[in-house]
Amino acid sequence: PAGTLMPENAVIARWVLLAGLGLILLAGIIWLLGRFNLPLGGLPGDFRFQSDNFSCFIPLASSLLISVLLTLILNLVLRSMRK
Repeated sequence: PAGTLMPENAVIARWVLLAGLGLILLAGIIWLLGRFNLPLGGLPGDFRFQSDNFSCFIPLASSLLISVLLTLILNLVLRSMRK
């Protein structure tokens, strides 16, 4: 219909390409961090519950640490883009 807005194929292709590159970048970062043998998952705030047929792991401290680091990095990137 005449009233709907459809993005052009080039715009969709650009967004899909950027999403793919972002995933590749994220995978590379995760791969590199795995080689450093960081103690994530073993910090003193990560909880592990086990019984005979059940296992539950709650990485509370690791999640908080990653969240703080990513927030700092994102703020630095956004501030550098504004100047």
